Amino acid sequence: MIRRHDPGRALGLRIWGLIRKETRQVARDPSSVLIAVVLPLLLLVLFGYGVSFDPRRISIGLVVEQPTAETGSFTTSLRSVRFFDVRTSRDRRAFEAALVAGRLNGIVVLEADFAGRAARGDTAPIQVIVDGSDPNNADLVRNYIQGAWANWLEQEALSLGQQTHPPVVLAPRVWFNPGVSSHHYLVPGSIAIILTLIGALLTALVVAREWERGTMEALLATPVGVLELLIGKLVPYFALGLGAMALSVATAVLLFEVPFRGSFLLLALVGAVFLFTALGQGLLLSTVTRNQLAASHGALLSAFLPAFIFSGFVFEINSMPWPLPWISTVVPARYFISSLQTLFLAGNVTSVIGLDLLAMALIGSVFFALTALKTKTRLE
Repeated sequence: MIRRHDPGRALGLRIWGLIRKETRQVARDPSSVLIAVVLPLLLLVLFGYGVSFDPRRISIGLVVEQPTAETGSFTTSLRSVRFFDVRTSRDRRAFEAALVAGRLNGIVVLEADFAGRAARGDTAPIQVIVDGSDPNNADLVRNYIQGAWANWLEQEALSLGQQTHPPVVLAPRVWFNPGVSSHHYLVPGSIAIILTLIGALLTALVVAREWERGTMEALLATPVGVLELLIGKLVPYFALGLGAMALSVATAVLLFEVPFRGSFLLLALVGAVFLFTALGQGLLLSTVTRNQLAASHGALLSAFLPAFIFSGFVFEINSMPWPLPWISTVVPARYFISSLQTLFLAGNVTSVIGLDLLAMALIGSVFFALTALKTKTRLE
């Protein structure tokens, strides 16, 4: 009996054979497991504990030129702020060297006539000296000192029986991140940076390794097409990347206690689309370079660094000078970070996540189209 040839079945068998072959190769290669399991945990711990915009300890030098009851009250008020480590002196020169050396974050000066001017109802200013070489830290120190000063003025007015009635009263209400903790948006952002590095590195070494070891020639001798070759190499690393993402999300929720308000199914969809993009970029690099060293360097330069700089993870995109915001529009991590922070802190905001998914899918399609064009099915 003559069997009829089934092209669909033959195609499926070829793809399944390539997937099995690549899966076994991943299982025998400890570097793949190291990149997919150990690296995300290590980077997440480093980012989670090492990157923070929250104030922890602000060293302040308080200069009281003439101690009085008023200056004592202000000193007590300043020391009651849990972020401040306050040292006192009668002369500002005692703190100038420490400020220059970076051991102090700021100097507060209460002049000798501070109490007298305050008693007469005159303006009794305090001088705040900060190190402007770090503008963000300088603004942080200045704002906290101004807040402590305003609080002391209010307390002094109440102690004297005076009622303060400001014309405008602020009633702040913070949505999505009530504790205003930088960890709650930095940790989800770090997951995107980690998956960018993992996805690009895992596949950047795949085709390049085949060419270096000489096994690509054996593959090209088989009736394998470009699409079959790409699918066979993508699927095992796609599953490995999803596992790394699940591990990272579990660590963020359980270890760093980041709230998750969205849907895990939507999170899986967002992660799958981003991995499609990151793996496509890695495949393109490995196909073009045919060298593991060049492919890994290319992954760091074209995937990790742009994701770190142009994604909004640390640097605000809207504050970047032109044309950097336009460059960020082709960085997939920008949209993945936006979706992750939305899912973790706000929930299923489909108007935001839908646009992010569309942008990542378009970028990923471009990567795979270029990879298909650059992949040779014949030996040169």
